[in-house]
Amino acid sequence: MLSRITPDDTNGPLLSTDQPHLRLYLDTADVAAWQTWLPVGLFHGVTCNPLLTERARVDCQPEILQDLAKKAFDLGAQEVHLQAWGGSVDELLRVGKALGSADSRIVVKLPATRMGTAAAKTLIQEGILVTLTAAYAVHQALIAAAIGASYVAPYLGRINDSGRDGREEIATMQQALNGVRSQTRILTASIRQVEDIAVLAARGVDTFTFSAAIAQSLFEVPATLTATADFERAAQAISR
Repeated sequence: MLSRITPDDTNGPLLSTDQPHLRLYLDTADVAAWQTWLPVGLFHGVTCNPLLTERARVDCQPEILQDLAKKAFDLGAQEVHLQAWGGSVDELLRVGKALGSADSRIVVKLPATRMGTAAAKTLIQEGILVTLTAAYAVHQALIAAAIGASYVAPYLGRINDSGRDGREEIATMQQALNGVRSQTRILTASIRQVEDIAVLAARGVDTFTFSAAIAQSLFEVPATLTATADFERAAQAISR
């Protein structure tokens, strides 16, 4: 695990001699999107959940999701986050173990509920990487830190939909994790505009997952596209 940025004091600037590196994930179960974007080299991996697998018409069966993860790894993903499901701790554990034991690069996602947390703790003790997902409150980041989860995933857009300031909530989560010197990463999800990434990165958040549409918008800076076209025209003129 990379060491986290820690505060000099609770109100002071964040100081570190070992800065964590940025991690970006593609948030989709659509293999075609992976084929388009993973070769670009921008993404550390991919994330998905049952809603995304349903959208991609992928059945929620451990064996099928294991095969799906292999396709992502073959395309260069370093991690794949797959979500377990079930109505009891035992069922969450059964699915989580089936997913996580297939490859050490698979991170098992579990909801930040009482059952999900109990299952997550057992998986962590067995050496499986875990993300607590569907986080909407600052204290849920501390739950993830307390059990040693690798990631906690707050839903930025949905926090905004609830009438709260999602950016501020997630920045406070990061401050709380810094305050307890946790290595848990905040994996910000439900990103609806590129500006959210830049603003949160400036507040110390270093891990984000987003759709192919957001990935495309990262490269749609008009001044850059105009300058690139000018470069090409000049190069063609010189080579004549």
